[in-house]
Amino acid sequence: QGQLEESGGGSVQAGGSLRLSCKDSRFYDRNTRRIAWFRELPGKEREGVAVIHIGGENVGRTDYADYVQGRFAISQDAIDKSVNLLMTNLSPQDTGTYYCAARLGRFSGAWYRPDQYSSWGQGTQVTVSS
Repeated sequence: QGQLEESGGGSVQAGGSLRLSCKDSRFYDRNTRRIAWFRELPGKEREGVAVIHIGGENVGRTDYADYVQGRFAISQDAIDKSVNLLMTNLSPQDTGTYYCAARLGRFSGAWYRPDQYSSWGQGTQVTVSS
């Protein structure tokens, strides 16, 4: 399934920005790859943040959770073989561990369900102070 490695987490004040990066060793498996960012907030279940279709019939398509729409942007970097998540206007409610995940093939359910993904990174911590 490939190996995913996140980077870019850290601490920032409310209103600030961070850019997370997910390096994907299977990036060029373009026909079927979907890459998503999830997060785990303290005391809560893992939730989908954003997804991008690297290949397939919806190549380039992106979807976002309502609570990040307009603040976060997911993109791919073919040269760096990575998928990035630019997070702006961060609030303390965004504090948590962020994971990237990969899926081969079409979704069999909603993109924001963790069970749709077979590969996961180790996570990177994001802390937003007020």
